Amino acid sequence: MPLVMNETQAWAQRIVPEQIDRYMTGGRDFIDDDKIHATLRQAAAPSRARLEEILAKSLAVETLTPEETACLLRVDDPAMWARMRETGAAVKRKVYDNRIVTFAPLYLSNHCVNDCAYCGLRRSNTAMTRRTLSLDEVKRETAVLAGEIGHKRLIAVYGEHPAFDVHYMVDTLRAIYDTKTTTPGGGRGEIRRVNVNAAPQTVEDLKVLAEAGLGTFQVFQETYHHDTYARVHPAGTMKGDYRWRLYAMHRALETDIIDDVGLGVLFGLYDWRFEVLGLLMHNIELESRFGIGAHTISFPRLEPSANTPFLDALPHRVSDDDFEKLVTVLRLAIPHAGMIVTARESAAVRRRVLPLGCTQTDASTKIGVGAYAEHGPVQKDDRQQFVLGDTRSLDEVVRELAENGCITSFCTAGYRCGRTGRCIMELLRSGTEGKFCKLNAVLTFREWLDDFASPGTRAVGIKVLEAELAEVSVKNPQAYPRLMESYNRIVAGERDLFF
Repeated sequence: MPLVMNETQAWAQRIVPEQIDRYMTGGRDFIDDDKIHATLRQAAAPSRARLEEILAKSLAVETLTPEETACLLRVDDPAMWARMRETGAAVKRKVYDNRIVTFAPLYLSNHCVNDCAYCGLRRSNTAMTRRTLSLDEVKRETAVLAGEIGHKRLIAVYGEHPAFDVHYMVDTLRAIYDTKTTTPGGGRGEIRRVNVNAAPQTVEDLKVLAEAGLGTFQVFQETYHHDTYARVHPAGTMKGDYRWRLYAMHRALETDIIDDVGLGVLFGLYDWRFEVLGLLMHNIELESRFGIGAHTISFPRLEPSANTPFLDALPHRVSDDDFEKLVTVLRLAIPHAGMIVTARESAAVRRRVLPLGCTQTDASTKIGVGAYAEHGPVQKDDRQQFVLGDTRSLDEVVRELAENGCITSFCTAGYRCGRTGRCIMELLRSGTEGKFCKLNAVLTFREWLDDFASPGTRAVGIKVLEAELAEVSVKNPQAYPRLMESYNRIVAGERDLFF
C-alpha cells in the first residue's frame, strides 16, 4: 500500500507542537551536543581510588552523573575494565538476581512512510516485499509463539504508516491477548504481556493504547546527535522531527497511565561514547521530571539489510570490544534499568555481554512479517528490517542459560499486580526486586519446562530449579512453604500461579 507524497505530508500533520514545546527550556531541548562533547573531552581516566568510588555508587543502585560516566568511558587500563565488568555483573545480581527474561518480537507490518537511510523498511527500498498482517494473521502468529514455542511476552513492533494507526494497534493488541491455545505439554499457551515498540504517539493516542493493554512503551531515539539525526532522517518525514521523537517518553509518562518506558540507541550512527551519555541524560531527564527512569535500556547495533548501501561504509561502526564496553558502562551508569540484548547480535557476542548485566533477550526470533506461522526459513531478507545474528531456538537458549546457572523467567506477574512505575523503581533500587521475583520466576520456569522443553533442556532446567528452591528455603524461609505449595500445583498441571 504505497503512499503518494501528499498522503505522507498529511500523515506528518499528526505531530502536535505544543506536546513538544511545553517541555523545552528557552526553545532548547535537553540534549546539548556541545555539553556532551565537552564532558567527554574534559574527562580523565580515573585513579584506582576514584574508580572504586564510582563503582560503589553503582552498587548502591544510584544513577551516575554524566561526568562520572565520562570518566568510565576514559578507562584504558585492562585491569580496571575487568573490575568494571565484575562490578556490572554484581549490580545485575543485586538488582535482578540470576534471572533472564525472554521474549519475542512480532513485526506487524513492514510498510513505512519514513525514509531512514540505514533501514531496510524505508519507503524508497524497492527490494522490500510489503505486507501488513490482518487480525487473523496476528492470531496465527501469536498461536505459534505462545502455543508451539512457549513465549509469554512479546514486543509488538509497529512502524509508521496510516494503515496501522492507533485503531489498528489497539485491535492487534487485543487479538494477541485474546489468542489462547494448547501447549505440547497440555498446558495453556497465551501471551501475558505485550510491550510495544512503535513510532512516537500523541498523548491522546497513548491513553487509548494503555487501556488496550500496552506494556512497556519503547521508542528509540536512534541517535542523540542532532546533525547526524538530521542527516539520516530526511526532512519532511515524521521521523525527521528530532524533538517529536525525543519527547515521546515525556508524553507517555504524562498520561499517568503508562509508567514503564524503554529507551534505546541504534549504535553505529555516531560515536558510541556520545550516545551512551545521551541515553544517560535522557534517563536523568525523565527521573527529574517524572520520578521514573527508564524501565529498560536497549542497545541495538546497525546490521546488514537488503538493498541498503548506507550500511556498507560506517565511520562509527561499533566493534565487538567496544560493544562490550558500552554495555558495561550502561549497566554501571543506569543500574536500576533492565538491559536488553537481542538476536541482532551473534550467539558469541550475546555470550560475551549477557554476564555483564543484561536482563532480557529474545529467542526463536523471526522478523519477517508473517514468518512465524509460515514455519519456513528464519531469514526472509525481502521482508525484514535487518539480518539477524542469532537464530537459535528458545529451547536452545534456555538450555545454555541453565547450563550457566541462570533461571529463565517467563514471569509477568508484577505488571498484572501493579508493580510498575515508581513501585518497581523503589524495589529495584532497594535490591529487593530480584529476591521477590525469584519466586515467580521459579513457577513460570517450571511451567515452561513441563509444557515446551526438550528432554535435555528439561533435565538441566530441573537442576537449576532444585538449586533455586534450596536457596529460597534458606534466604526467604517465610515464603518457602507457599512457594512449594504453588510449585507442586504447577507440577500437577495448574498454570499461571504467581505471587
